[in-house]
Amino acid sequence: MARTCDICAKTVSVGNRIVRHGLAKSKGGIGLHTTGITKRRFRPNLQKIHVKENGGTVRKTVCTACIRSKKIVKA
Repeated sequence: MARTCDICAKTVSVGNRIVRHGLAKSKGGIGLHTTGITKRRFRPNLQKIHVKENGGTVRKTVCTACIRSKKIVKA
C-alpha cells in the first residue's frame, strides 16, 4: 500500500530525533549537549474507507484530516 492519501496526496515526511543530555543553564548546569541525531519518519494516519463517487462506491485510502473536514462522502 502506498502511504499516500488519495484526496490530498499527503505522504510520509521526514525529520530528526534529537537526544540531549545535561542540565540546562537556567537550572544551574553548563547547558544541554546534543549526543545523538537519528532520522525518523512521520507517517500520515491513513484509513481505508468506502467513498461515494460517480453514483457508486469505491474503496479509497484517505487520511483522517480529509475525513474530519468532510472532503469525502462516506458510502
